[in-house]
Amino acid sequence: MRVLFFLIFLGGLAASVGYPWMTKNVGGHDIGTWHAYDNVKGYQPIEIPLKSSDAPVDVEIEITTEGVPNLRGNGAVLTLVADTGGRTVLAQPVTFETSKPRDVNPQFGEKVYRDSAGTIATVEDATYRFVVGPGDAEGVTVKSAELFLRTQSMALDGRVQPIGFALTAIGFIGFVLAMARRGGGTPSNPNSQPPQRRWGRGGTG
Repeated sequence: MRVLFFLIFLGGLAASVGYPWMTKNVGGHDIGTWHAYDNVKGYQPIEIPLKSSDAPVDVEIEITTEGVPNLRGNGAVLTLVADTGGRTVLAQPVTFETSKPRDVNPQFGEKVYRDSAGTIATVEDATYRFVVGPGDAEGVTVKSAELFLRTQSMALDGRVQPIGFALTAIGFIGFVLAMARRGGGTPSNPNSQPPQRRWGRGGTG
């Protein structure tokens, strides 16, 4: 039983953690990169033709800043809105709170941050308009912004991850209980055994 519960535990981990990671990182490909903002032209709307076979599409934004800005709890640095045919398909504030900075020009103190701006789950054969704009964060000087689109290898089935969490819990609890039963049991008490016969047939006397 220990082996069975351990296998259930591993299967749960694969479904709850491994599966979402694989759908996002394995087998997809980059659609392209577009310039969304600079100090000269400002914010520029971007029109990108997409195909239904591209779905789901991950949207990311990369910014170059001056110095190391305070990004935690400072609100949205940028906003992104995507639409097609007059219908909004994605509207997302981008905070860059969890993004790790990269040095691109140490002499001028420039840092690069990259963050997700959401996913377009269903895509039509149409032209999509992406509009990047300023957020409400204070004290963040954005020098440039780039828009990245990437296809996932497969659509994420929202039913798989909750099942994975349940299997992980069942496997872990079952494995612990199986280990307890294997090592458990009350040791025999020699004082509880009936005394040996001292006389007669089979006795010690």
